[in-house]
Amino acid sequence: MKKYIFPLLFLLFISCGSDTVKTDFDFTTTFEKSEGFETATYDEVIEFYENLAAQHTSIAIYEMDKTDSGKRLHLVTYNPNRSFESEFSRDQEVLRILINNGIHPGESDGIDASMMLMRDLAEGKIPALEKSIVAVIPVYNIGGALNRNSGTRTNQNGPEEYGFRGNARNYDLNRDFIKADTRNARAFIDLFQTVKPDLFIDTHVSNGANYQYTLTHLFTQHNKLGGVLGDYTQTTFMPRLEDSLQSKNWDITPYVNVFNRTPESGFSQFMDGARYSTGYTTLFNTLGMMVETHMLKPYKQRVEGTYALLREFIRISDAEASTILDLRKVANASFNIGNSYPIGWEIDSTKTTTLNFKGYEAEMLDSEITGAQRLKYDQNKPFTKEITYYNHFKPSKSVNIPKQYVISGGYWNVVELLRLNNIRCDYVKKDSTITAEVYRIDSYETSRRPYEGHYPHYNTKVSISKEEVTIKEGDYIVETAQPGIRYILETLEPEAPDSFFNWNYFDPILRQKEGFSPYVWEDMALEILNSDPNLKAEFEQKKSEDEQFARNWYAQLDWIHKRSPNYEKAHLRYPVVRVSE
Repeated sequence: MKKYIFPLLFLLFISCGSDTVKTDFDFTTTFEKSEGFETATYDEVIEFYENLAAQHTSIAIYEMDKTDSGKRLHLVTYNPNRSFESEFSRDQEVLRILINNGIHPGESDGIDASMMLMRDLAEGKIPALEKSIVAVIPVYNIGGALNRNSGTRTNQNGPEEYGFRGNARNYDLNRDFIKADTRNARAFIDLFQTVKPDLFIDTHVSNGANYQYTLTHLFTQHNKLGGVLGDYTQTTFMPRLEDSLQSKNWDITPYVNVFNRTPESGFSQFMDGARYSTGYTTLFNTLGMMVETHMLKPYKQRVEGTYALLREFIRISDAEASTILDLRKVANASFNIGNSYPIGWEIDSTKTTTLNFKGYEAEMLDSEITGAQRLKYDQNKPFTKEITYYNHFKPSKSVNIPKQYVISGGYWNVVELLRLNNIRCDYVKKDSTITAEVYRIDSYETSRRPYEGHYPHYNTKVSISKEEVTIKEGDYIVETAQPGIRYILETLEPEAPDSFFNWNYFDPILRQKEGFSPYVWEDMALEILNSDPNLKAEFEQKKSEDEQFARNWYAQLDWIHKRSPNYEKAHLRYPVVRVSE
Protein backbone atom coordinates (compact mmCIF):
# COMPACT_ATOMS: atom_id res chain seq x y z
CA MET A 1 0.00 0.00 0.00
CA LYS A 2 1.21 3.48 -0.78
CA LYS A 3 -0.27 4.55 2.55
CA TYR A 4 -1.64 2.67 5.53
CA ILE A 5 -5.30 1.80 5.07
CA PHE A 6 -7.23 1.05 8.23
CA PRO A 7 -9.38 -2.08 8.38
CA LEU A 8 -13.00 -1.34 7.53
CA LEU A 9 -13.85 -2.97 10.85
CA PHE A 10 -12.09 -0.10 12.65
CA LEU A 11 -13.76 2.47 10.42
CA LEU A 12 -17.16 0.96 11.15
CA PHE A 13 -16.59 1.24 14.88
CA ILE A 14 -15.51 4.87 14.81
CA SER A 15 -18.39 5.84 12.55
CA CYS A 16 -20.89 4.46 15.08
CA GLY A 17 -22.07 1.63 12.92
CA SER A 18 -23.08 1.04 9.34
CA ASP A 19 -26.33 0.29 7.57
CA THR A 20 -24.75 -2.88 6.16
CA VAL A 21 -23.59 -4.28 9.53
CA LYS A 22 -26.25 -6.23 11.41
CA THR A 23 -25.93 -7.89 14.79
CA ASP A 24 -28.35 -10.61 13.67
CA PHE A 25 -26.75 -11.17 10.26
CA ASP A 26 -27.34 -14.63 8.79
CA PHE A 27 -23.97 -16.04 7.72
CA THR A 28 -25.58 -18.77 5.64
CA THR A 29 -24.27 -18.00 2.15
CA THR A 30 -26.35 -17.59 -0.99
CA PHE A 31 -24.74 -20.80 -2.25
CA GLU A 32 -25.94 -22.70 0.80
CA LYS A 33 -29.42 -21.17 0.84
CA SER A 34 -29.93 -22.13 -2.79
CA GLU A 35 -28.75 -25.69 -2.10
CA GLY A 36 -25.80 -25.23 -4.42
CA PHE A 37 -27.44 -23.63 -7.44
CA GLU A 38 -26.57 -19.94 -6.98
CA THR A 39 -23.55 -17.78 -6.31
CA ALA A 40 -23.51 -14.57 -4.29
CA THR A 41 -23.63 -11.19 -6.04
CA TYR A 42 -20.74 -8.80 -5.53
CA ASP A 43 -22.73 -6.69 -3.06
CA GLU A 44 -23.73 -9.81 -1.11
CA VAL A 45 -20.09 -10.89 -0.89
CA ILE A 46 -18.88 -7.56 0.52
CA GLU A 47 -21.83 -7.30 2.93
CA PHE A 48 -21.05 -10.81 4.16
CA TYR A 49 -17.41 -9.99 4.93
CA GLU A 50 -18.21 -6.61 6.51
CA ASN A 51 -20.57 -8.30 8.93
CA LEU A 52 -18.15 -11.16 9.55
CA ALA A 53 -15.44 -8.63 10.45
CA ALA A 54 -17.83 -6.73 12.72
CA GLN A 55 -18.61 -9.84 14.73
CA HIS A 56 -15.20 -11.56 14.87
CA THR A 57 -11.93 -9.92 15.88
CA SER A 58 -10.04 -12.60 13.94
CA ILE A 59 -11.47 -11.15 10.70
CA ALA A 60 -10.58 -7.77 9.19
CA ILE A 61 -11.58 -6.23 5.87
CA TYR A 62 -9.44 -3.63 4.10
CA GLU A 63 -10.12 -1.33 1.20
CA MET A 64 -7.22 -1.25 -1.22
CA ASP A 65 -6.69 0.69 -4.48
CA LYS A 66 -9.36 1.36 -7.11
CA THR A 67 -10.08 -1.03 -9.96
CA ASP A 68 -11.26 -0.21 -13.47
CA SER A 69 -14.84 -0.50 -12.21
CA GLY A 70 -14.28 2.53 -9.98
CA LYS A 71 -14.75 0.34 -6.91
CA ARG A 72 -11.88 -0.47 -4.59
CA LEU A 73 -10.34 -3.90 -4.32
CA HIS A 74 -11.00 -5.55 -0.95
CA LEU A 75 -8.74 -7.72 1.17
CA VAL A 76 -10.10 -9.88 3.99
CA THR A 77 -7.79 -11.48 6.54
CA TYR A 78 -8.19 -14.20 9.13
CA ASN A 79 -5.64 -13.69 11.88
CA PRO A 80 -6.37 -15.48 15.17
CA ASN A 81 -3.57 -13.52 16.85
CA ARG A 82 -4.65 -10.09 15.68
CA SER A 83 -3.21 -7.05 17.44
CA PHE A 84 -3.24 -3.31 16.84
CA GLU A 85 0.12 -3.61 15.08
CA SER A 86 0.06 -4.10 11.32
CA GLU A 87 -0.49 -7.76 10.53
CA PHE A 88 1.68 -7.22 7.45
CA SER A 89 4.71 -6.27 9.51
CA ARG A 90 7.92 -8.14 8.75
CA ASP A 91 8.73 -8.27 12.45
CA GLN A 92 6.64 -11.37 13.09
CA GLU A 93 7.53 -14.83 11.81
CA VAL A 94 4.17 -15.86 10.39
CA LEU A 95 3.15 -17.69 7.22
CA ARG A 96 0.98 -15.65 4.86
CA ILE A 97 -1.45 -17.42 2.52
CA LEU A 98 -3.22 -15.34 -0.15
CA ILE A 99 -6.33 -16.64 -1.94
CA ASN A 100 -7.51 -14.82 -5.07
CA ASN A 101 -11.09 -15.23 -6.27
CA GLY A 102 -13.11 -14.05 -9.23
CA ILE A 103 -10.30 -13.16 -11.62
CA HIS A 104 -12.81 -14.70 -14.05
CA PRO A 105 -16.10 -14.03 -12.21
CA GLY A 106 -18.01 -16.63 -14.22
CA GLU A 107 -15.72 -19.11 -12.48
CA SER A 108 -17.25 -18.29 -9.12
CA ASP A 109 -16.51 -21.50 -7.20
CA GLY A 110 -13.77 -19.91 -5.11
CA ILE A 111 -15.87 -16.87 -4.26
CA ASP A 112 -18.46 -19.02 -2.48
CA ALA A 113 -15.94 -21.50 -1.06
CA SER A 114 -13.83 -18.72 0.47
CA MET A 115 -16.86 -17.15 2.16
CA MET A 116 -17.62 -20.45 3.88
CA LEU A 117 -13.95 -21.03 4.69
CA MET A 118 -13.44 -17.65 6.39
CA ARG A 119 -16.72 -17.96 8.29
CA ASP A 120 -15.83 -21.44 9.51
CA LEU A 121 -12.35 -20.27 10.57
CA ALA A 122 -13.84 -17.30 12.45
CA GLU A 123 -16.52 -19.42 14.13
CA GLY A 124 -14.07 -22.14 15.16
CA LYS A 125 -15.58 -24.84 12.95
CA ILE A 126 -12.09 -25.32 11.56
CA PRO A 127 -9.21 -25.69 14.04
CA ALA A 128 -7.41 -22.38 14.56
CA LEU A 129 -4.21 -21.90 12.60
CA GLU A 130 -1.13 -21.64 14.79
CA LYS A 131 1.46 -20.03 12.52
CA SER A 132 -0.50 -18.60 9.59
CA ILE A 133 -2.60 -15.71 8.36
CA VAL A 134 -5.13 -16.34 5.60
CA ALA A 135 -5.78 -13.39 3.30
CA VAL A 136 -8.59 -13.47 0.74
CA ILE A 137 -9.39 -11.24 -2.22
CA PRO A 138 -13.19 -11.72 -2.23
CA VAL A 139 -13.64 -10.68 -5.89
CA TYR A 140 -10.70 -9.47 -7.96
CA ASN A 141 -12.54 -8.67 -11.20
CA ILE A 142 -15.23 -6.44 -9.77
CA GLY A 143 -16.36 -5.04 -13.12
CA GLY A 144 -16.83 -8.55 -14.49
CA ALA A 145 -18.70 -9.63 -11.34
CA LEU A 146 -21.17 -6.76 -11.76
CA ASN A 147 -21.78 -7.80 -15.39
CA ARG A 148 -23.92 -10.81 -14.51
CA ASN A 149 -25.55 -13.13 -17.04
CA SER A 150 -26.49 -16.77 -17.44
CA GLY A 151 -25.13 -17.63 -20.88
CA THR A 152 -21.50 -16.67 -21.51
CA ARG A 153 -20.04 -19.70 -19.72
CA THR A 154 -21.23 -21.83 -22.61
CA ASN A 155 -19.73 -25.13 -21.45
CA GLN A 156 -20.27 -24.69 -17.71
CA ASN A 157 -22.78 -26.52 -15.51
CA GLY A 158 -24.03 -23.75 -13.19
CA PRO A 159 -24.47 -21.61 -11.23
CA GLU A 160 -27.69 -20.03 -12.45
CA GLU A 161 -26.13 -16.57 -12.89
CA TYR A 162 -22.53 -15.44 -12.78
CA GLY A 163 -20.15 -12.69 -13.78
CA PHE A 164 -18.32 -12.11 -17.06
CA ARG A 165 -14.70 -12.95 -17.87
CA GLY A 166 -13.73 -9.47 -19.09
CA ASN A 167 -13.29 -6.67 -16.57
CA ALA A 168 -14.82 -3.17 -16.76
CA ARG A 169 -12.56 -2.45 -19.77
CA ASN A 170 -12.99 -5.98 -21.16
CA TYR A 171 -9.50 -7.14 -20.19
CA ASP A 172 -8.78 -10.74 -19.22
CA LEU A 173 -7.03 -9.99 -15.94
CA ASN A 174 -5.17 -13.30 -15.94
CA ARG A 175 -2.97 -12.00 -18.75
CA ASP A 176 -2.21 -8.60 -17.18
CA PHE A 177 0.19 -9.19 -14.32
CA ILE A 178 3.31 -8.00 -16.14
CA LYS A 179 1.94 -5.43 -18.60
CA ALA A 180 -0.42 -4.05 -15.90
CA ASP A 181 -2.70 -2.16 -18.27
CA THR A 182 -5.57 -2.19 -15.78
CA ARG A 183 -6.17 -0.57 -12.43
CA ASN A 184 -7.09 -4.06 -11.22
CA ALA A 185 -3.58 -5.35 -11.91
CA ARG A 186 -2.00 -2.32 -10.28
CA ALA A 187 -4.24 -2.71 -7.24
CA PHE A 188 -3.33 -6.40 -7.06
CA ILE A 189 0.40 -5.64 -7.30
CA ASP A 190 0.09 -3.10 -4.49
CA LEU A 191 -1.85 -5.63 -2.40
CA PHE A 192 0.60 -8.44 -3.16
CA GLN A 193 3.61 -6.31 -2.27
CA THR A 194 1.86 -5.33 0.97
CA VAL A 195 0.91 -8.85 2.06
CA LYS A 196 4.07 -10.49 0.62
CA PRO A 197 2.46 -13.95 0.70
CA ASP A 198 4.46 -17.13 1.13
CA LEU A 199 1.78 -19.18 -0.64
CA PHE A 200 -0.78 -18.15 -3.24
CA ILE A 201 -3.94 -19.81 -4.57
CA ASP A 202 -6.01 -18.64 -7.55
CA THR A 203 -9.45 -20.26 -7.97
CA HIS A 204 -10.70 -21.16 -11.46
CA VAL A 205 -12.96 -23.47 -13.50
CA SER A 206 -11.48 -25.41 -16.41
CA ASN A 207 -12.26 -25.28 -20.12
CA GLY A 208 -11.03 -28.49 -21.72
CA ALA A 209 -11.31 -32.27 -21.87
CA ASN A 210 -13.91 -34.40 -20.10
CA TYR A 211 -12.80 -36.67 -17.26
CA GLN A 212 -13.99 -38.01 -13.91
CA TYR A 213 -12.27 -35.52 -11.59
CA THR A 214 -14.01 -32.52 -10.06
CA LEU A 215 -10.69 -31.05 -8.93
CA THR A 216 -7.47 -30.41 -10.82
CA HIS A 217 -4.46 -28.45 -9.64
CA LEU A 218 -2.03 -26.29 -11.51
CA PHE A 219 1.01 -25.75 -9.31
CA THR A 220 3.49 -23.29 -10.71
CA GLN A 221 5.96 -25.25 -12.82
CA HIS A 222 8.50 -26.68 -10.38
CA ASN A 223 11.61 -26.34 -12.58
CA LYS A 224 10.77 -22.69 -13.19
CA LEU A 225 10.06 -22.05 -9.52
CA GLY A 226 13.43 -23.69 -9.10
CA GLY A 227 15.83 -24.71 -6.36
CA VAL A 228 14.78 -26.01 -2.97
CA LEU A 229 11.35 -24.42 -3.23
CA GLY A 230 10.59 -26.07 -6.57
CA ASP A 231 11.80 -29.44 -5.27
CA TYR A 232 9.70 -29.09 -2.12
CA THR A 233 6.59 -28.22 -4.12
CA GLN A 234 7.02 -31.21 -6.43
CA THR A 235 8.14 -33.88 -3.97
CA THR A 236 6.48 -32.89 -0.70
CA PHE A 237 3.71 -30.32 -0.72
CA MET A 238 1.84 -31.43 -3.85
CA PRO A 239 1.80 -35.17 -2.92
CA ARG A 240 0.62 -34.33 0.60
CA LEU A 241 -2.24 -32.26 -0.75
CA GLU A 242 -3.22 -34.97 -3.24
CA ASP A 243 -3.11 -37.71 -0.59
CA SER A 244 -5.02 -35.64 1.95
CA LEU A 245 -7.80 -34.86 -0.50
CA GLN A 246 -7.98 -38.43 -1.73
CA SER A 247 -8.39 -39.66 1.86
CA LYS A 248 -11.46 -37.41 2.03
CA ASN A 249 -12.86 -38.82 -1.23
CA TRP A 250 -11.76 -35.88 -3.35
CA ASP A 251 -9.67 -37.27 -6.18
CA ILE A 252 -7.46 -34.67 -7.82
CA THR A 253 -5.12 -34.69 -10.82
CA PRO A 254 -2.84 -32.18 -12.50
CA TYR A 255 -4.60 -29.71 -14.80
CA VAL A 256 -5.44 -31.49 -18.06
CA ASN A 257 -3.62 -29.39 -20.64
CA VAL A 258 -5.28 -30.52 -23.90
CA PHE A 259 -7.62 -28.89 -26.42
CA ASN A 260 -10.14 -30.78 -28.57
CA ARG A 261 -8.37 -34.10 -28.07
CA THR A 262 -8.37 -36.84 -25.44
CA PRO A 263 -5.74 -37.03 -22.68
CA GLU A 264 -4.80 -40.71 -23.22
CA SER A 265 -1.86 -39.89 -25.48
CA GLY A 266 -0.37 -37.87 -22.64
CA PHE A 267 -0.17 -34.16 -21.92
CA SER A 268 2.25 -31.62 -20.52
CA GLN A 269 2.19 -29.47 -17.44
CA PHE A 270 1.01 -25.95 -18.17
CA MET A 271 3.90 -23.48 -18.27
CA ASP A 272 2.56 -20.50 -16.32
CA GLY A 273 4.40 -17.51 -17.74
CA ALA A 274 4.75 -14.25 -15.86
CA ARG A 275 1.61 -12.85 -17.48
CA TYR A 276 -0.46 -15.28 -15.37
CA SER A 277 -1.08 -14.95 -11.65
CA THR A 278 1.03 -17.91 -10.51
CA GLY A 279 3.74 -16.97 -13.00
CA TYR A 280 3.87 -13.49 -11.52
CA THR A 281 3.99 -14.76 -7.94
CA THR A 282 6.85 -17.10 -8.88
CA LEU A 283 8.98 -14.02 -9.63
CA PHE A 284 8.89 -13.33 -5.88
CA ASN A 285 9.50 -16.97 -4.86
CA THR A 286 5.93 -17.47 -3.69
CA LEU A 287 4.67 -21.04 -3.89
CA GLY A 288 1.67 -20.74 -6.19
CA MET A 289 -1.21 -22.94 -7.29
CA MET A 290 -4.37 -22.61 -9.34
CA VAL A 291 -7.30 -24.84 -8.54
CA GLU A 292 -9.28 -25.70 -11.67
CA THR A 293 -12.62 -27.40 -11.04
CA HIS A 294 -14.23 -29.25 -13.92
CA MET A 295 -16.76 -27.20 -15.86
CA LEU A 296 -19.23 -30.07 -16.44
CA LYS A 297 -19.56 -31.12 -12.82
CA PRO A 298 -22.55 -29.71 -10.86
CA TYR A 299 -21.90 -26.35 -9.22
CA LYS A 300 -22.56 -27.67 -5.73
CA GLN A 301 -19.95 -30.38 -6.18
CA ARG A 302 -17.40 -27.91 -7.57
CA VAL A 303 -17.76 -25.42 -4.70
CA GLU A 304 -17.61 -28.15 -2.08
CA GLY A 305 -14.49 -29.52 -3.75
CA THR A 306 -12.89 -26.08 -3.79
CA TYR A 307 -13.74 -25.65 -0.11
CA ALA A 308 -12.14 -29.02 0.70
CA LEU A 309 -9.01 -28.10 -1.25
CA LEU A 310 -8.64 -24.69 0.38
CA ARG A 311 -9.14 -26.19 3.82
CA GLU A 312 -6.52 -28.90 3.28
CA PHE A 313 -4.11 -26.47 1.62
CA ILE A 314 -4.10 -24.10 4.60
CA ARG A 315 -3.96 -27.00 7.10
CA ILE A 316 -0.87 -28.47 5.44
CA SER A 317 0.68 -25.03 5.01
CA ASP A 318 0.22 -24.21 8.68
CA ALA A 319 1.76 -27.54 9.72
CA GLU A 320 4.68 -26.90 7.35
CA ALA A 321 5.01 -23.19 8.13
CA SER A 322 8.55 -23.28 9.53
CA THR A 323 9.83 -25.39 6.64
CA ILE A 324 8.22 -23.17 3.99
CA LEU A 325 9.51 -19.97 5.58
CA ASP A 326 13.04 -21.40 5.75
CA LEU A 327 12.91 -22.59 2.13
CA ARG A 328 11.77 -19.18 0.95
CA LYS A 329 14.70 -17.57 2.72
CA VAL A 330 17.03 -19.91 0.83
CA ALA A 331 15.23 -19.22 -2.45
CA ASN A 332 15.36 -15.45 -1.95
CA ALA A 333 19.12 -15.63 -1.47
CA SER A 334 19.88 -17.96 -4.38
CA PHE A 335 19.94 -15.54 -7.33
CA ASN A 336 23.32 -13.86 -7.31
CA ILE A 337 25.25 -11.60 -9.66
CA GLY A 338 27.10 -13.65 -12.28
CA ASN A 339 24.85 -16.71 -11.93
CA SER A 340 23.05 -18.13 -14.94
CA TYR A 341 19.32 -17.43 -14.95
CA PRO A 342 16.87 -19.17 -17.35
CA ILE A 343 14.49 -16.91 -19.25
CA GLY A 344 13.09 -19.51 -21.67
CA TRP A 345 11.83 -23.05 -21.16
CA GLU A 346 10.99 -26.16 -23.17
CA ILE A 347 9.62 -29.60 -22.32
CA ASP A 348 12.24 -32.13 -21.24
CA SER A 349 10.82 -35.28 -22.83
CA THR A 350 13.51 -37.47 -21.23
CA LYS A 351 11.81 -37.07 -17.85
CA THR A 352 8.16 -37.96 -17.42
CA THR A 353 5.67 -39.01 -14.77
CA THR A 354 3.00 -41.70 -15.11
CA LEU A 355 -0.49 -40.70 -14.01
CA ASN A 356 -3.14 -43.23 -13.06
CA PHE A 357 -5.72 -41.16 -14.89
CA LYS A 358 -9.51 -41.44 -14.53
CA GLY A 359 -11.16 -40.44 -17.78
CA TYR A 360 -13.96 -41.33 -20.17
CA GLU A 361 -13.82 -43.21 -23.44
CA ALA A 362 -14.18 -41.00 -26.49
CA GLU A 363 -14.30 -41.26 -30.25
CA MET A 364 -14.25 -39.06 -33.31
CA LEU A 365 -17.58 -38.93 -35.16
CA ASP A 366 -18.89 -37.13 -38.22
CA SER A 367 -20.45 -33.83 -37.22
CA GLU A 368 -24.10 -33.42 -38.18
CA ILE A 369 -23.44 -29.68 -38.55
CA THR A 370 -20.12 -29.40 -40.37
CA GLY A 371 -19.56 -32.89 -41.72
CA ALA A 372 -16.06 -32.77 -40.24
CA GLN A 373 -14.81 -34.98 -37.42
CA ARG A 374 -15.93 -34.00 -33.90
CA LEU A 375 -14.93 -35.29 -30.49
CA LYS A 376 -17.55 -37.16 -28.45
CA TYR A 377 -17.07 -38.43 -24.88
CA ASP A 378 -19.14 -41.28 -23.42
CA GLN A 379 -19.61 -40.76 -19.68
CA ASN A 380 -21.13 -44.24 -19.46
CA LYS A 381 -17.66 -45.62 -20.21
CA PRO A 382 -15.29 -44.47 -17.44
CA PHE A 383 -11.75 -45.81 -17.41
CA THR A 384 -8.58 -45.71 -15.34
CA LYS A 385 -5.44 -45.78 -17.49
CA GLU A 386 -1.75 -45.05 -17.09
CA ILE A 387 -0.85 -42.02 -19.18
CA THR A 388 2.34 -40.03 -19.66
CA TYR A 389 2.60 -36.64 -18.00
CA TYR A 390 5.35 -34.31 -19.22
CA ASN A 391 5.99 -32.25 -16.10
CA HIS A 392 9.71 -31.52 -16.47
CA PHE A 393 11.04 -28.51 -18.34
CA LYS A 394 14.59 -27.45 -19.15
CA PRO A 395 16.00 -24.03 -19.94
CA SER A 396 16.01 -23.09 -23.62
CA LYS A 397 17.61 -19.69 -23.06
CA SER A 398 19.62 -18.29 -20.16
CA VAL A 399 21.42 -15.07 -19.27
CA ASN A 400 24.06 -14.21 -16.70
CA ILE A 401 22.74 -11.97 -13.96
CA PRO A 402 24.33 -8.52 -14.32
CA LYS A 403 25.22 -6.18 -11.50
CA GLN A 404 22.94 -3.43 -12.79
CA TYR A 405 20.59 -2.38 -15.53
CA VAL A 406 20.58 1.22 -16.66
CA ILE A 407 17.29 2.45 -18.14
CA SER A 408 17.14 5.48 -20.40
CA GLY A 409 15.42 8.29 -18.50
CA GLY A 410 12.65 8.75 -21.05
CA TYR A 411 11.11 5.39 -20.20
CA TRP A 412 9.35 6.61 -17.06
CA ASN A 413 6.48 4.18 -17.70
CA VAL A 414 8.84 1.22 -17.27
CA VAL A 415 10.35 2.72 -14.12
CA GLU A 416 6.84 3.32 -12.78
CA LEU A 417 6.00 -0.39 -13.10
CA LEU A 418 9.27 -1.44 -11.52
CA ARG A 419 8.67 0.84 -8.57
CA LEU A 420 5.07 -0.38 -8.23
CA ASN A 421 6.63 -3.83 -7.70
CA ASN A 422 8.91 -2.47 -4.94
CA ILE A 423 11.95 -2.44 -7.21
CA ARG A 424 14.41 0.29 -6.26
CA CYS A 425 15.33 2.49 -9.23
CA ASP A 426 18.02 5.06 -8.45
CA TYR A 427 17.99 8.40 -10.25
CA VAL A 428 21.26 9.32 -11.99
CA LYS A 429 22.30 12.80 -10.83
CA LYS A 430 25.18 13.52 -13.24
CA ASP A 431 26.56 12.30 -16.54
CA SER A 432 29.25 9.62 -16.53
CA THR A 433 30.81 7.06 -18.89
CA ILE A 434 30.89 3.34 -18.17
CA THR A 435 31.56 0.06 -19.97
CA ALA A 436 28.26 -1.73 -20.53
CA GLU A 437 26.65 -4.53 -22.51
CA VAL A 438 24.37 -3.16 -25.20
CA TYR A 439 21.58 -5.15 -26.83
CA ARG A 440 20.52 -4.67 -30.42
CA ILE A 441 17.23 -6.16 -31.57
CA ASP A 442 18.17 -8.49 -34.43
CA SER A 443 14.75 -10.02 -35.11
CA TYR A 444 11.31 -10.54 -33.63
CA GLU A 445 7.87 -11.69 -34.66
CA THR A 446 4.66 -9.87 -33.81
CA SER A 447 1.21 -11.30 -33.24
CA ARG A 448 -1.07 -10.54 -36.17
CA ARG A 449 -4.11 -10.66 -33.92
CA PRO A 450 -4.83 -8.35 -30.98
CA TYR A 451 -4.13 -9.91 -27.61
CA GLU A 452 -5.41 -8.17 -24.47
CA GLY A 453 -4.78 -4.65 -25.72
CA HIS A 454 -1.45 -5.44 -27.41
CA TYR A 455 0.16 -6.95 -30.47
CA PRO A 456 2.90 -8.69 -28.47
CA HIS A 457 6.25 -9.77 -29.87
CA TYR A 458 7.71 -13.26 -29.62
CA ASN A 459 10.78 -15.19 -30.80
CA THR A 460 12.82 -12.08 -30.08
CA LYS A 461 16.54 -12.40 -30.85
CA VAL A 462 19.23 -9.94 -29.82
CA SER A 463 22.94 -9.42 -30.37
CA ILE A 464 25.14 -8.05 -27.61
CA SER A 465 28.24 -5.89 -27.67
CA LYS A 466 30.45 -4.22 -25.06
CA GLU A 467 30.62 -0.47 -25.50
CA GLU A 468 31.56 2.71 -23.72
CA VAL A 469 28.17 4.15 -22.78
CA THR A 470 27.31 7.60 -21.49
CA ILE A 471 24.87 7.49 -18.61
CA LYS A 472 23.01 10.76 -18.46
CA GLU A 473 21.44 12.72 -15.67
CA GLY A 474 17.85 11.52 -15.45
CA ASP A 475 18.60 7.90 -16.34
CA TYR A 476 17.81 5.14 -13.82
CA ILE A 477 20.09 2.51 -12.30
CA VAL A 478 18.47 -0.74 -11.17
CA GLU A 479 20.68 -2.86 -8.93
CA THR A 480 19.95 -6.57 -9.27
CA ALA A 481 21.03 -7.31 -5.68
CA GLN A 482 17.62 -6.55 -4.23
CA PRO A 483 14.35 -8.36 -3.53
CA GLY A 484 12.45 -8.82 -6.76
CA ILE A 485 15.55 -9.75 -8.77
CA ARG A 486 13.55 -12.31 -10.78
CA TYR A 487 10.99 -9.69 -11.71
CA ILE A 488 13.81 -7.40 -12.85
CA LEU A 489 15.38 -10.09 -15.04
CA GLU A 490 12.17 -11.34 -16.66
CA THR A 491 10.91 -7.88 -17.51
CA LEU A 492 14.14 -6.19 -18.63
CA GLU A 493 15.72 -9.05 -20.58
CA PRO A 494 14.13 -8.55 -24.04
CA GLU A 495 14.22 -12.24 -25.00
CA ALA A 496 12.19 -13.30 -21.95
CA PRO A 497 8.66 -14.27 -23.12
CA ASP A 498 6.88 -11.71 -20.93
CA SER A 499 9.51 -8.99 -21.05
CA PHE A 500 8.52 -5.35 -21.29
CA PHE A 501 9.99 -5.41 -24.80
CA ASN A 502 7.70 -8.24 -25.90
CA TRP A 503 4.74 -6.40 -24.36
CA ASN A 504 5.45 -3.40 -26.64
CA TYR A 505 6.89 -1.02 -24.02
CA PHE A 506 9.89 -0.27 -26.24
CA ASP A 507 8.21 -0.26 -29.66
CA PRO A 508 9.36 3.29 -30.54
CA ILE A 509 12.90 1.95 -31.10
CA LEU A 510 11.61 -0.38 -33.82
CA ARG A 511 10.77 2.38 -36.27
CA GLN A 512 13.52 4.43 -37.85
CA LYS A 513 12.91 8.14 -37.32
CA GLU A 514 15.34 9.68 -39.82
CA GLY A 515 15.87 8.56 -43.40
CA PHE A 516 17.23 9.88 -46.69
CA SER A 517 16.10 11.19 -50.03
CA PRO A 518 17.58 8.83 -52.63
CA TYR A 519 18.59 11.55 -55.08
CA VAL A 520 20.63 13.29 -52.36
CA TRP A 521 21.97 10.19 -50.67
CA GLU A 522 23.14 8.61 -53.94
CA ASP A 523 26.09 11.01 -54.24
CA MET A 524 26.91 10.83 -50.52
CA ALA A 525 26.76 7.00 -50.58
CA LEU A 526 29.15 6.84 -53.53
CA GLU A 527 31.61 9.06 -51.70
CA ILE A 528 31.41 6.80 -48.62
CA LEU A 529 32.07 3.65 -50.67
CA ASN A 530 34.99 5.21 -52.49
CA SER A 531 36.56 6.30 -49.20
CA ASP A 532 36.17 2.90 -47.52
CA PRO A 533 37.53 -0.02 -49.63
CA ASN A 534 36.51 -2.65 -47.06
CA LEU A 535 32.92 -1.44 -46.99
CA LYS A 536 32.85 -1.31 -50.79
CA ALA A 537 34.16 -4.87 -51.04
CA GLU A 538 31.50 -6.06 -48.56
CA PHE A 539 28.84 -4.23 -50.58
CA GLU A 540 29.92 -5.79 -53.87
CA GLN A 541 30.06 -9.25 -52.31
CA LYS A 542 26.51 -8.93 -50.97
CA LYS A 543 25.26 -7.90 -54.43
CA SER A 544 26.94 -10.91 -56.00
CA GLU A 545 25.60 -13.38 -53.41
CA ASP A 546 22.09 -11.97 -52.82
CA GLU A 547 20.10 -11.82 -56.04
CA GLN A 548 17.11 -10.09 -54.45
CA PHE A 549 19.40 -7.47 -52.92
CA ALA A 550 21.12 -6.95 -56.28
CA ARG A 551 17.75 -6.15 -57.92
CA ASN A 552 16.59 -3.72 -55.21
CA TRP A 553 18.23 -0.31 -55.64
CA TYR A 554 16.60 1.14 -52.51
CA ALA A 555 17.78 -1.77 -50.34
CA GLN A 556 21.32 -1.12 -51.58
CA LEU A 557 21.19 2.57 -50.67
CA ASP A 558 19.63 1.71 -47.30
CA TRP A 559 22.36 -0.88 -46.62
CA ILE A 560 25.03 1.78 -47.12
CA HIS A 561 23.07 4.31 -45.02
CA LYS A 562 22.84 1.90 -42.09
CA ARG A 563 26.63 1.59 -42.10
CA SER A 564 27.25 5.30 -42.32
CA PRO A 565 27.65 7.98 -39.63
CA ASN A 566 24.26 9.32 -40.73
CA TYR A 567 22.34 6.31 -39.39
CA GLU A 568 20.60 7.04 -36.09
CA LYS A 569 21.97 5.13 -33.11
CA ALA A 570 18.59 4.68 -31.42
CA HIS A 571 17.07 2.46 -34.14
CA LEU A 572 16.80 -1.12 -32.81
CA ARG A 573 19.15 -0.27 -29.95
CA TYR A 574 17.57 -1.48 -26.72
CA PRO A 575 17.43 1.50 -24.31
CA VAL A 576 18.36 -0.63 -21.29
CA VAL A 577 22.02 -1.61 -20.88
CA ARG A 578 23.60 -4.23 -18.64
CA VAL A 579 26.50 -3.52 -16.31
CA SER A 580 28.34 -6.65 -15.22
CA GLU A 581 31.61 -5.27 -13.87
